[in-house]
Amino acid sequence: MADIISSFSNQTKQFLSDKVSQFTESVIREMTRQAMIYGAVNLAQGFPDFAAPAEIKQAARAAIEADVNQYAITWGAKNLRDAIARQMGVWQGIAVDPEKEVTVCCGSTEAMISTLLAVCNAGDEVVIFEPFYENYGPDAVLSGARPRFVKLRPPASDVGEWTFDEKELRRAFDKNTKAIILNTPNNPTGKVFTRAELELIRDLCVEFDVLAITDEIYEHILYDGTEHISMASLEGMRERTVTINGMSKTYGVTGWRVGWAVAPENITNAIRKVHDFLTVGAPAPLQEAGAAALSLPAEYYAKLAEGYRVRRDRLMPTLQAAGFKCFRPRGAYYVMTDVSAFGFADDVEFTKYLVREIGVAAVPGSSFYRDARDGARQVRFAFCKKLETLDAAAKKLGKLTRR
Repeated sequence: MADIISSFSNQTKQFLSDKVSQFTESVIREMTRQAMIYGAVNLAQGFPDFAAPAEIKQAARAAIEADVNQYAITWGAKNLRDAIARQMGVWQGIAVDPEKEVTVCCGSTEAMISTLLAVCNAGDEVVIFEPFYENYGPDAVLSGARPRFVKLRPPASDVGEWTFDEKELRRAFDKNTKAIILNTPNNPTGKVFTRAELELIRDLCVEFDVLAITDEIYEHILYDGTEHISMASLEGMRERTVTINGMSKTYGVTGWRVGWAVAPENITNAIRKVHDFLTVGAPAPLQEAGAAALSLPAEYYAKLAEGYRVRRDRLMPTLQAAGFKCFRPRGAYYVMTDVSAFGFADDVEFTKYLVREIGVAAVPGSSFYRDARDGARQVRFAFCKKLETLDAAAKKLGKLTRR
């Protein structure tokens, strides 16, 4: 037997998929691990360190006490699907059939990969703006598609807007383009796409017969009078848009893993098939809590946005005083910065120094780009934290010196 094993040891098949060689593990979550190792203030990963709303915690407890312990309907508990449909009508004026057009998933992350697996074939192309949330590129690869990237360019000053070149965007569309992924408000830049920008994207989707897949997880976190516009609300886009959202960011429950995809019936049917065999369903008692969350009054959302505005305006002066060039976000809860002034070789070297020597964890900007060189001078900070946490970070960042 030993001889047989030895003879086969040099003939072992390659057991790994070629797909996994095309991307790395999550850099964001690695930085959280680094923060834990070095006892650093974690401004890397986008999860709050403060309590979720009491109402939804009570709703979750009540569901558990009521023995809501078994599988919900695979594509989502009726109470939650009804609430999602109702609120899309209230917030964006989009009529949704909760029985035929909503799929509840294990977070918006699963909603995205379920959607891409449901619509993409080998050889299809998916357009992605960069810098991008780090899951989008790997999701495209796992679905068999090829990502095509279009650059968002940082503003010249902290009060400007991230922009893209219309000609570059048009060049990214061709006969192989299946979908475009649009994240607004955007992680990591904080950009909120304007109506004019969305209409331009809409026109390209119609011209090239392309599906829009929109990640709108930060829709209620907006600043400076900025308006969130859902792509599905634009004329001509209702039947060619998948809208992805979830509880994580709006209600401060990133670990509950309840998200959803809203799409036309034929696309929803495909998403539901994939979702069923990926995860079966999201946690049943937490879906009931989601229905309660979506019933919170309008005042909740105004308070949510104002609370994050206060945090943004607390962190940005600290970063600027420490030597960072900041790009002011209009939505979401991240600040992208330029770290050129510190004289490090690149963003990775800088973030290693920052977490180990200064005691603050951030995310290297290169993790949000296809080509690491494009983000080599950028670093992202999350400000979804208690004011005391931001103040603790400010104290540590005061030790930074320029090289």
